[in-house]
Amino acid sequence: MIKDIQQEILRLKKEMGVTILAHSYVAEEIQEIADYTGDSFKLSQLAQSDKNDTLLLCGVHFMAETCKILSPHKKVILSSQHAGCPMAEQISPKELEKFKSENPGYTVVAYVNTTAALKELCDVCVTSSSAVEICSKIENDNILFIPDCNLGSFVKEKLPQKNIRLINGGCPIHASVTEDEVLEAKKEHPDALLLVHPECRPEICKYADYIGSTSGIIDFAKKSSGTEFIIGTEISIAEHLQYICPDKNFYPLSKKLICSDMKATTLTDVYNCLIGKGGLVIEMTPEQINRASVCINKMLELG
Repeated sequence: MIKDIQQEILRLKKEMGVTILAHSYVAEEIQEIADYTGDSFKLSQLAQSDKNDTLLLCGVHFMAETCKILSPHKKVILSSQHAGCPMAEQISPKELEKFKSENPGYTVVAYVNTTAALKELCDVCVTSSSAVEICSKIENDNILFIPDCNLGSFVKEKLPQKNIRLINGGCPIHASVTEDEVLEAKKEHPDALLLVHPECRPEICKYADYIGSTSGIIDFAKKSSGTEFIIGTEISIAEHLQYICPDKNFYPLSKKLICSDMKATTLTDVYNCLIGKGGLVIEMTPEQINRASVCINKMLELG
């Protein structure tokens, strides 16, 4: 049944000129029919140079917005209209405007996991893999990092010369992992390397053999001479890596590392989008796109 749906999706996307983008956290059966897979910003960049004018994003809302910002003349469809991101909406534009008015000397750095409305108000955007490099290149030492305080803490530790202010935000999934779970996982798999995402709390990251983005974790595991790994990010990455590297063993750090928003997208959702029965078309005005693109362009300049 799954193969039948996949084959029909492959036929329809080719016939209709649709490019399917799948984030690394979505299900394996969706990644198998995608044209591109990877982190959110990587997908947006790949979509820019793709020949097709219609993009079907299997991920969450802010990712589809970023695709639209980078490819304003293309039609961007979010495969599941219910797939949001709690972290992306933890600070409102009104709250950020208030901070900026009260602290005019700060450069506002936005994690890419933010809404387009927030990006419109920020100076520069960063990804989890580029945050340290880009913040190090900002001439101003006074930085407000939004919204993830855990990724921000990671950057702050690497750049002690900077005055980095944080808000109490972050990914609730990554932040749910406890130190006891880390110790238990290391006890159960003593020979395994621990690979964690910087969205995890500092007390988790201190045990890591490698800290990096989703793509970084995947690349590290593929290239490593090690054969056992504890994966400290969304649980699907351990599954995907097991397919990629069948001769190695991968263990989820915690069974709590499941993103319900990423799991909201199903293979049937993808099919329904292609036959015009589902999905959410991303609509943004040229003015909104221009304002939101400023911080992304600055990221590309510095990165």
